[in-house]
Amino acid sequence: MANLIMRFPGGKTKALTLSYDDGVEQDERLLEITKKHGLKGTFNINSGCFPPADVKYAPGTIHRRMPLHRLKEVYDGSGWEIAAHAYTHATLVGLPGNLATDEILRDRKTLEEIFGTVIRGFAYPYGAYDDKSVEILKNCGFAYARTVNSTHDFYIPQDWLRMPATCHHNDPELMKLAERFTEAKNSWHPMLFYLWGHSYEFEELNNWKVLEDFAEAVGARDDVWYATNIEICDYCEAFKRLIFDTAMKICINPTASDLWFCYGEKDVYVPAGARAEI
Repeated sequence: MANLIMRFPGGKTKALTLSYDDGVEQDERLLEITKKHGLKGTFNINSGCFPPADVKYAPGTIHRRMPLHRLKEVYDGSGWEIAAHAYTHATLVGLPGNLATDEILRDRKTLEEIFGTVIRGFAYPYGAYDDKSVEILKNCGFAYARTVNSTHDFYIPQDWLRMPATCHHNDPELMKLAERFTEAKNSWHPMLFYLWGHSYEFEELNNWKVLEDFAEAVGARDDVWYATNIEICDYCEAFKRLIFDTAMKICINPTASDLWFCYGEKDVYVPAGARAEI
């Protein structure tokens, strides 16, 4: 029996996404750097923590949340996904179920009203989660939730509501991982590089060069799909819905997504809602 291997849009073997939290001023510089190299990702926002429109931060303040109007100016048209991060950034672990639900659902509802979109992604505040918070997120309609666990690898998540990352941007292995990722050829499995962090950390440690070097190393590559968290999640979930005949000669794609895979030595493309011969 030949191997069936998922490929990303265009038949690409790799995908890369970023995830950055809190909606801080330094996100603007982050966008400038990532846009230059074609990277995309997701901003995770606490909609109950917007400062006043005329906020003035004391000299030396590093964690500077953007007021709503500025946040919209920076994010609108960026191509990045907006995801939830709990209304007041409260840790969900230990909260009574009704309060945890309110933190999650109020953030989703507020962000949807602000950005005129459907919010389906989440990042756990402080990386804290348990079975109860996972179940609440599922009941509130979320497709994925990012933890702060690092795999130092490139596998597709098996549990999207307990989604790990490849690493944080300050991980000492970052550039070695970037090299492994870019140099890998003919992978037997689809590869996903998932980077997370807070952009204010670059200012705090005066190490914007970390992001610049990473973006230059992994960006603008023909074999990589640069996407948001939800785009990757949706694609992987759509792939699971492909239907095959028992002889593996016919494939039906019942989803609204164009899909690609490799079967044996053959690369196969199945348009949305269509049938393909293998």
